Amino acid sequence: MKFSDRIRRVEPSATLAISNLASELEAEGADVVDLSVGEPDFPTPENVVEAGKAAMDAGHTGYTSSNGIPALREAIAAKLRDDGLDHEAGNVVVTPGAKQALYEAVQTLVGDGDEVVLLDPAWVSYEAMAKLAGGDLNRVDLAPYDFQLEPALSDLADAMSDETELLIVNSPNNPTGAVYSDAALEGVADLAVENDVTVISDEIYAEITYGAEPTSLGTFDGMADRTVTVNGFSKAYSMTGWRLGYYAGPEELVSQAGKLHSHSVSCATNFVQHAGVEALEHTDDAVEEMVDAFAERREFLLDRLGEEGVDAPEPDGAFYLMIPVDDDDQTWCEAALEDAHVATVPGSAFGAPGYARISYANSKERIGEAVDRLVDADLL
Repeated sequence: MKFSDRIRRVEPSATLAISNLASELEAEGADVVDLSVGEPDFPTPENVVEAGKAAMDAGHTGYTSSNGIPALREAIAAKLRDDGLDHEAGNVVVTPGAKQALYEAVQTLVGDGDEVVLLDPAWVSYEAMAKLAGGDLNRVDLAPYDFQLEPALSDLADAMSDETELLIVNSPNNPTGAVYSDAALEGVADLAVENDVTVISDEIYAEITYGAEPTSLGTFDGMADRTVTVNGFSKAYSMTGWRLGYYAGPEELVSQAGKLHSHSVSCATNFVQHAGVEALEHTDDAVEEMVDAFAERREFLLDRLGEEGVDAPEPDGAFYLMIPVDDDDQTWCEAALEDAHVATVPGSAFGAPGYARISYANSKERIGEAVDRLVDADLL
């Protein structure tokens, strides 16, 4: 077979590759502590599950309107307005997962040779999506600034120009857990307006924070008409397998991106959308309990790493942190998996060589065991 140049531009997901290797070891009988996955280890809240069942029982199993059922789009728009974004239901497209939302936005905004700026470390799929759209990457390294954006604004200013078509911002961040300050985001807004750049604001972890209050980028002056806001249900509501997300933006963006949406996935699953309404409207307590558990694990992991002399930047959101490892982080992660049976993800997959990403979406007992194993294997 002959394969397209665009598909040859990208590599498989590094996070899924590690997870697959861990699964292979487990199939062979190994006890693997998996700290590689970007998935909450909590069940979907029961009321959401029941809403999905009720929707199926009520016959909501056919196609919906392409952009989503009215009740969910209205609920999403209400949430966005609570976040300070002036969006109505008509500005919202519901997708099978936030990843699909990002893919549609990038495909709509980026053409051959267009420059896309990423803030490293960046989630692995941003690069692949930009390349699949034919874009050229320009990357800004936040590692020298403990993964914070504000002190790197001058670097971002140097990276952005009239050639830049798109900037992708992810706060709270995967893989670092950083929550960018209002001053940092205001600086981003100023640069976007000055250079006439569209911004995708990936806010999938916005509900998972520890004392920091993330601000939606589209609320800053000049950003309402140049920001695509992406979010979903996988992380905050522990609905990864349900595949439900959305993007919101100016009417023209929704109209153009909606063409790709209708010709590819048609619509998100009908009964899942009904469960999404329940998630948005009646799960605040369940989300708070989950975030409290993540906060406790975060403190536990930071304390254990500190005892071993590992200085990891403290995350303010999501459920990840980055630890410094060997320069060859790929080899370190392979050794962690093979010798200690602990699954992590190489930082180089995110544009941060010399680091490994650890997910604390696991119990304190297993997190502690993972640290013990890495110490015993002389990897910490």
